[in-house]
Amino acid sequence: MGQVLTFSLRDAAGHLLFASGHPLPDTPQVRDLLARGPFVQAHETREYQRALAHKLDTMMLQGASLSALANAKAEYKPTQPMRLTPPTAPAHTAIWSDLQWHAQQVLRDPRRPDFLVRLTQLQDTALTRLTQQPDASLATLIHDAGLEPERYSARHALLSLVLAEMTTRQLGWGEGRRRALGLAALTMNLGIAQQQDQHALLTETLAPAQREQLAGHGDRAASLLLEVGVTDEAWLGAVRLHHDAGPGPLAGRADGELLGRLLRRIDLYGARLSPRRNRRALSAAQAARAVYLDELQRPDEAGAALIKAIGLYPPGSLVRLTGGEEGMVLKRGHSANEPIVAALVGRSGTPLTVPVLRDTRLPGQTITASLAPHEIRLRINMDAMLKLY
Repeated sequence: MGQVLTFSLRDAAGHLLFASGHPLPDTPQVRDLLARGPFVQAHETREYQRALAHKLDTMMLQGASLSALANAKAEYKPTQPMRLTPPTAPAHTAIWSDLQWHAQQVLRDPRRPDFLVRLTQLQDTALTRLTQQPDASLATLIHDAGLEPERYSARHALLSLVLAEMTTRQLGWGEGRRRALGLAALTMNLGIAQQQDQHALLTETLAPAQREQLAGHGDRAASLLLEVGVTDEAWLGAVRLHHDAGPGPLAGRADGELLGRLLRRIDLYGARLSPRRNRRALSAAQAARAVYLDELQRPDEAGAALIKAIGLYPPGSLVRLTGGEEGMVLKRGHSANEPIVAALVGRSGTPLTVPVLRDTRLPGQTITASLAPHEIRLRINMDAMLKLY
């Protein structure tokens, strides 16, 4: 009740009852309707859209023509009646997985008439979840970013949104600037999302022609946003300048350049945490060094604000402790380098039966190294990890 529908509700004859994109009112009539069981057209369901998105991804990687892509249909049939609400609350990781799927669908089709409505709904839903569970949200996104190169653009957009919100809160920015930067984080790569997803799967480095295709994508994304009705100069400027806002203090810059500079460091940080087929993800400390020092190898104000907000070892990153234990950061601490860690691998190198919480402020439990995802040969169950909160 009250949630915005992602599909239309119909009666048994197919007549429209409630349209997609509108909130479902909490009334006795609606409750009676749900009890009797409304109908949903299969092609409007999230399951169908997921199947279609997977098929389109496969077809694009196989070099399918535009006409074939336009006429593609998912090979999908519901195997059982679909429930409008799950019987139990979804796991935290499932919620962010759904948001990632939603981001992929929104950003792929910026010329849809309702694009800006869908975009702001995506931002609002993600930030509501972040506000409810900031450390768990950051842990989920950072862990997910380091796993695999698939769906890079949607993963990167959501992580950038969360990093932008946490950094601007740290800086004490007002809601207007925070919102503009969050929207810029979601749309900075508008128009090249499919190219990014394809490039992340390449086993070789980009050819000069591919690099040339990406050059100037900030200008093109800003122009596309103008076409669909965006008038916020700070948002447009941040998108346009997110690769071009140069080093130096943040004070004294116009809003577009100010937001563009911070977005540049956020973009770089998230990219360093994400693997490609031709390179591995870096550790959190290595990513932090890349943004803490600017292009002239001097301390960078924007990068320092980001690291202060999320920590040198943010939730979701991997570390080695004094004595040889290895584990995952679960919560930020009182300082950037003293978080709460769940030890997963013992001093002998054997996985622990049950994770053990370590306070890295204490002697004998301090962090000695930041680890990249491939350095811990252990599959981590994030839902189980988040139950330790």
